[in-house]
Amino acid sequence: MINLNNPETAFALDAVRRAALLVKHIQAEMVTSALTKDDRSPVTVADFAAQALVGHLLEEKFPGVSLVGEESSAVLQIPEERDTLLTITRFLGEIFPQATPEKVCAWIDRGAGEAEDRYWTVDPIDGTKGFLRGAQYAVALALVVDGQPQIGVLGCPNLTGGYRENVEGEGSLLIAATGEGSWLTALEGGPQNEFTRVKVSPQDDPAQARLLRSFESGHTNTGQVDRFNQAMGGEAPPVRMDSQAKYAVLASGQGEIYLRLLSPGREDYREKVWDQAAGSLIVEAAGGRVTDLAGNPLDFSVGRRLLKNRGVCATNGHLHEAALQALRTVKAV
Repeated sequence: MINLNNPETAFALDAVRRAALLVKHIQAEMVTSALTKDDRSPVTVADFAAQALVGHLLEEKFPGVSLVGEESSAVLQIPEERDTLLTITRFLGEIFPQATPEKVCAWIDRGAGEAEDRYWTVDPIDGTKGFLRGAQYAVALALVVDGQPQIGVLGCPNLTGGYRENVEGEGSLLIAATGEGSWLTALEGGPQNEFTRVKVSPQDDPAQARLLRSFESGHTNTGQVDRFNQAMGGEAPPVRMDSQAKYAVLASGQGEIYLRLLSPGREDYREKVWDQAAGSLIVEAAGGRVTDLAGNPLDFSVGRRLLKNRGVCATNGHLHEAALQALRTVKAV
């Protein structure tokens, strides 16, 4: 069982639960049918608000520990974004009555920390287009010690049971800690909810591997993904989903392979630590395996990006070597 008496574990669960519920509240209020295609204000508000919430809670609980976050308040402090900052402050004020624009900016900038020997990393909203579509997105938080995630939490408001898409459901909260396995509980309800252990799929037939694929073609090399699936002899239909929610589905045994390939023209791209830390630990603690495209372990010790790694290959473990061989075959490495 996950040790809920560990102060860092308890903090991570509480912070992600509260941040995910805040984001869901903002989505319900701001994402409407009247929203224009180019209007990203709801996701901007939710993104900054979630990071501010986590930054504030971390400052209260562990004030000396670094937080590596995606956002900076600098863009909110220009006159043209004053209304956005006031909207963020309004939502946070419903939770923290002491919130002011100045305090909110300071809470956001708590995420300007460096990847030290011990640090937290947060992705306040992973899957912004999924958020705007009313589909899948995730709030991710991880504690990294000596370059390896030790605690990881994913909050997925539109997943039920860790894998079922359900925008009206109770949501999913997945947590893993090194040596304690991966666990699932409902996002709605609170700390009294029961936890269920999750484990990866036992599937070992490459042809039956369900490939977790993004809706967004810009996030990967779609042609290489298709050739990879052919090299695996893939017969199973893919599972299409936004965000680190794919890690939740993989850990829950409802998919076998998730890839982050290098997009055409972006071969020098390196993954950001907040995009991978929480989800990779949750998959590994559920019995899976996560490496880069060459089979090397992910190294979270070298800054805000995984500078020593190219791409990501996450599997249920049983199919990992077959996946790496297929990646070599299609020259994705």
